[in-house]
Amino acid sequence: MKAEGPAPQVLEIQEHSTLTMPKEAFSEELANKLWRSYREQVEVQAPSFTNGYQWELTAKGWVGRVTLAEGVTLALVPKVPLGNLFGMLELAYNLDALLLGGPLVLCETLDDLYQRLAVVLARRVLDRHRKGLFREYQGRQEELSHLKGRMDLRQVCRQPWKVGFDCSFEEHSADNEDNQILAWTLYQVARSGVCQGDTLAVVRQAFLALRGAAKVEPQLSAACVGRLYHRLNQDYQPLHALCRFFLEHLGPGHQDGQHQMLPFLINMPRLFEVFVARWLEANLPGGVQLRAQETVDLAQGLKIHIDLVLRDAVTQRTLAVLDTKYKRPVQVANDDLYQAVAYAEAKGCSQAFLVYPAPLPTPLNTRMGKIAVRSLTFGLGGDLKEGGQAFLKELAAVLG
Repeated sequence: MKAEGPAPQVLEIQEHSTLTMPKEAFSEELANKLWRSYREQVEVQAPSFTNGYQWELTAKGWVGRVTLAEGVTLALVPKVPLGNLFGMLELAYNLDALLLGGPLVLCETLDDLYQRLAVVLARRVLDRHRKGLFREYQGRQEELSHLKGRMDLRQVCRQPWKVGFDCSFEEHSADNEDNQILAWTLYQVARSGVCQGDTLAVVRQAFLALRGAAKVEPQLSAACVGRLYHRLNQDYQPLHALCRFFLEHLGPGHQDGQHQMLPFLINMPRLFEVFVARWLEANLPGGVQLRAQETVDLAQGLKIHIDLVLRDAVTQRTLAVLDTKYKRPVQVANDDLYQAVAYAEAKGCSQAFLVYPAPLPTPLNTRMGKIAVRSLTFGLGGDLKEGGQAFLKELAAVLG
């Protein structure tokens, strides 16, 4: 009878909170690995007289999971209700076209949500494979024993002793970027360590179905954006949107025994920024346009990137700049205030807003020279639609 190993250890930390553990409960080796690979996501304080000789692990603005070693997982839990986190992801990544198999808001953990999305992707890929993968003609050059397409006569004259023919021809192939994105994403999802049981089985089935048709080679999440779709491949668009979600949140892995473990991590400040932008795009009145991540060139080659810029749709005059801040401070930090003012000055407007996910105990409403700076709230704690409507109403009242 095979002896059972130690029970899996899951260390759970809510974002912007600290987990304390006795010195003997967490090894220095694991702490070193956590600090080296994930110090951007988790702050590590070693035991000392200043903290009562305990380990202190503080989660920053990221949620997800990290496998530190076999049987040891770090779960970074969101403060946002899981249903609202999914609502943010759904809007930010345009996932609504895929979710015909049931609401993901019923998921109880981030791992559940991840696995449900993985199943959606795998089943849609299998369905497309059964119907036939998208194929396109691709030019190829190859030495063949028979004539195909166009023969390179110059090469034949140079080497008349060769038996084969140097041919140029087109092949109707499924080995194109549309399918390569799917294959690479399924490969990464299968390696993540998050999927288990039936979920892992269907992901592997979908990957194996693609592997024989498309090369498995690294793909960036940027490859999923701005693609050309038409009647032959239009159903790939939501699939690539979901691939983008996975590729952006599966980071570089580390070797654990014989397995490569990939972390699943969501940058909440970035998600909040994209979510607010997508919500405004869908709900702003017709006379106002939104530009997200607008770049402004300054003197001496310097540049700044502004989260959100509101323009008059007719005159293109800048109405206001908005900077999203995924944090819950008691009051606005001076650095955030100066940043908002700098953005407004760079765009030549008189209104700047700092957008927070929860009301501030001390809301900001002040002026710095000709620029009015206010704090606004897009509440994530309750109903997202109600939070968005309250945010838009507050913004409209100020803009007039």
